[in-house]
Amino acid sequence: MRDRGAADALGLVLIAPAVMGLALLIVALGRGVDAKAQVRSAAESAAQAAALERSPEAAGSAARRAADAMLAESSNCKDPSVVTTYEPPPESASGVDVGMVRVTITCQVSNRGVEVITRPYDETVTAVATIDRFRARR
Repeated sequence: MRDRGAADALGLVLIAPAVMGLALLIVALGRGVDAKAQVRSAAESAAQAAALERSPEAAGSAARRAADAMLAESSNCKDPSVVTTYEPPPESASGVDVGMVRVTITCQVSNRGVEVITRPYDETVTAVATIDRFRARR
């Protein structure tokens, strides 16, 4: 029998970087998917919180509080920016006035631990909620 020590070592040297690169790619993709899900969930919660308020100012602050609460523990989303657009109801022929509130959250997705294969990027998600004219008054 021949000694295969050198061939095994050469195979390990060639395969190990490919396996490490694949592992880093999987981590980076997973982090991106997780960040998008966190930002989407925060945007939807912020839009719902804003839709319950009575004024554009109150809607904006409610959206900011909800987004901050949802993203407080996030390790993937840094420096979230929350923009709330409050659209008053248009005059409609049906007599039902329905307004919309649009919340857009943008944050920078971290590349911590996978700097070799990715760069930080901005994730932007917009959520819309309907403002019901007949909601309860406070």
